[in-house]
Amino acid sequence: MAETLNEDAKKRFLEFLETKELRMTGQRLAIIDTVFSTKEHFTADQLVEWSRKRDRSVSRATVYRTLPLLTESGLVREMDFGKEHKFYDPNYADHPNHNHIICKDCEKIVEFESEKIAAIEDEIVHKLGFSVDSQRLQITGSCDTLKRLGACKHKH
Repeated sequence: MAETLNEDAKKRFLEFLETKELRMTGQRLAIIDTVFSTKEHFTADQLVEWSRKRDRSVSRATVYRTLPLLTESGLVREMDFGKEHKFYDPNYADHPNHNHIICKDCEKIVEFESEKIAAIEDEIVHKLGFSVDSQRLQITGSCDTLKRLGACKHKH
């Protein structure tokens, strides 16, 4: 199933590039393969590192030029968690209305969905006379792993 999503996302991105009259280069292909083969949120620097494992020629500049195209295409969402760097969510296109819990200490990001939260959102928007285009809930805290063990595999 993940492979199907990957191929669908690549196809959609290719179509998007065509509308921009841009071509799919080998470096871009490595970046796209990398983005859609993970469910993890990532930073631009992580994407550079991961993409270079697929193709050593991937340049930092190409990654930084490709990320805005990915977000503009609607396949990836750029997220600001109040850090000095942005994170990118590769699951956005398939699950646009999910929520995040972010550890302020180790930057671990956990996605979750909640029927209770969805029901409250529906109640609020209905009561206020709105239609939802998108929603975003972000909870910041400290993960128990770091508290309990004094160390966390997610801490850089």
